[in-house]
Amino acid sequence: MGEIIRHDVNTEYAYSGFVEAGDFIFLSFCVGNVGGTVEEQVEGALNDMSNRLGQAGLTLADVVKVDILLRDVWDIPVMEEVFKRRFQGKYPARKTISTEFAHVGGPDGLKVQIDGIAYHSRM
Repeated sequence: MGEIIRHDVNTEYAYSGFVEAGDFIFLSFCVGNVGGTVEEQVEGALNDMSNRLGQAGLTLADVVKVDILLRDVWDIPVMEEVFKRRFQGKYPARKTISTEFAHVGGPDGLKVQIDGIAYHSRM
């Protein structure tokens, strides 16, 4: 399996932004455009995910599983439209969860967070 490589380590809050373990990349706390509309935040979260994947030589096409946290589950159709544009038919397996975020912006701040798993065939 090789070594486990942790990236974007946040010692204050005790987490890694993403971790490489074997052929898999585990991504956490992908967010962006906080304070914007749900659509803008989904785009921002996917941009954040894409940037992190790029550090490992991957793209969104390599994502096999995502967990999406939404402040309001009624925003699922908005998220799905962004996913249609961004993944272009190569959709990851998905779970969507509603949650209250403990974030500085309160209800008008963070509305979307995406965690994911990507696959990298090193052969």
